[in-house]
Amino acid sequence: MFIDEITLNICAGNGGDGIVSWMHEKGIDHAGPGGGDGGNGGDVYLRGIRDIGRLSTYRFVKDFSAGHGESGKGNCMHGANGNDLVLELPLGSVVKNTDTGEEVEVLSEEPIFFLKGGRGGYGNDHFKSSTNIRPQESTSGKNGQGGVFFVELRMMVDIGLVGLPNAGKSSLLNSITASKAKIGNYQFTTLTPNLGSLYGYIIADIPGLIEGASEGKGLGHKFLRHIARTKMLVHCISCEHEDVLDTYHTIRNELSKYNDELAQKTEVILLTKTDLIDKKVLEERVKILSKLNKKILTVSVIDDLLLKNVSDELVKILKSM
Repeated sequence: MFIDEITLNICAGNGGDGIVSWMHEKGIDHAGPGGGDGGNGGDVYLRGIRDIGRLSTYRFVKDFSAGHGESGKGNCMHGANGNDLVLELPLGSVVKNTDTGEEVEVLSEEPIFFLKGGRGGYGNDHFKSSTNIRPQESTSGKNGQGGVFFVELRMMVDIGLVGLPNAGKSSLLNSITASKAKIGNYQFTTLTPNLGSLYGYIIADIPGLIEGASEGKGLGHKFLRHIARTKMLVHCISCEHEDVLDTYHTIRNELSKYNDELAQKTEVILLTKTDLIDKKVLEERVKILSKLNKKILTVSVIDDLLLKNVSDELVKILKSM
């Protein structure tokens, strides 16, 4: 099961308590305070990984904590520090504190500091002085930082395939990459973003959008966010649609309403299923769309030459960005 949002309880470790203890030395009574300090609680780090399905592993275990520091020991020995926790999340995840609203973006495979562990408490050895040679004081360890966090995946890909349901996105992805996306002649066949690799560039087949998607209709916001970080959009329009302008504007309007930045991304218009119409009709539709965008490509998944041309052109554009 693909999961792109989840709520987790994440806490750094608590500090260990300091203790009251006395030194034990042979032949010496009342050798002095010997209570050690508690260990510090472990910190929490977030690390991005290239696995968009990682959140699904947290469906049943949602409580995560770094190790707690141990209490101090006798003879002025400190307690051991708690182990740090490195929580793995898909690259592109946004972790939001549900209480404060603060957000952290996971954009690197290098661990990033997230939550601070609690400091260990002081043992009575810490309080000795010339005027207090037998201190009875000690302090408790501090609690580590923590809270309830909403984790939302916003994928990082090079090309996002967008279009109405059944625009041929999944078939195209399967044809130009090694992906095995589910396809079928009904709306929302694609219920999760499918990924493929084209000469090292990552392509995401974003589930079909409908009019009103920016307001949450259909699959709405659930998938629009996945194209927020793509470098380039490939706007797929099926030749089954006679009014290609209306089809084009339907998707463009939803993208603009959701996020103004989406409208500024590099876009390629791709007419799919060209085998369904004759050459003259195709030329007319290309001419109509070329008034909106000079980057117009055509493809049929049963035409190997067209598939190669589309693949080469997309890679060429990406290299120039």
